Amino acid sequence: MRECVKKPVGDFKNFCTFSFLLRFPNQLPDPLLKPLVVLKRTTGRLLLTLLVITGLAGTVSNNSPSKEERKYALGLMKDTYKEALKAVKDLSEEQLNYRTAPDQWSVKECMYHIAVSEKNLWSFLEGTMKAAANPEKRPEIKVTDEQFVNMMKDRSRKVKTMESFEPKNTGYKSMDEAAEDFKMNRMKNIKYMKTSTEDLRNHVVQLPFGWIDCYQLYLMIGAHSSRHTQQINEVKASSGFPAK
Repeated sequence: MRECVKKPVGDFKNFCTFSFLLRFPNQLPDPLLKPLVVLKRTTGRLLLTLLVITGLAGTVSNNSPSKEERKYALGLMKDTYKEALKAVKDLSEEQLNYRTAPDQWSVKECMYHIAVSEKNLWSFLEGTMKAAANPEKRPEIKVTDEQFVNMMKDRSRKVKTMESFEPKNTGYKSMDEAAEDFKMNRMKNIKYMKTSTEDLRNHVVQLPFGWIDCYQLYLMIGAHSSRHTQQINEVKASSGFPAK
């Protein structure tokens, strides 16, 4: 290795000597140590100032969910979570398996559907977010968040579910298993909305009923469970529902 030319410690014109002193400031005499520390601090402040000015100092994307959007989404997810679990609490096996008609779902089957949908809809949202943003499709969205949630909750509009969402295809073996899976996934989804900085609004997807963005797709998860909690309550309110 090429050696540096030896010069007095105070001569900073020699680059090798200067580099050495920056790395090993303890080698400096006391009169020179203080100016070097001041220099390093000044440089640090200058870099921090540049980061703040350029917007690179840990800022969150302006396209992440707003405070209002988080509040609305989290309220929906928490409320519908409580409603679903309350609807199936303390029911007997006979009550869980009761059907109002042979082609209608029981309470247990409704919960199987709620639980598998929580998982599958989230996977769909994740996959959509991994694709490139497509803000040019935003004009295709024709519903507000509130309109979309109300549309999803509306039980007067019947929709046949996909085969993979059918209770018999979920793989659940018991009510407890389905309920625990629902709890685990809902808690993960709530945590996501509390902390996410992703651009949900500019990832737009087309569904059979129209175009929505990924924030609305997130809302769909909560509204969907509400829809089928209503179905559970309809079964429980039927005249033939078994007594305890």
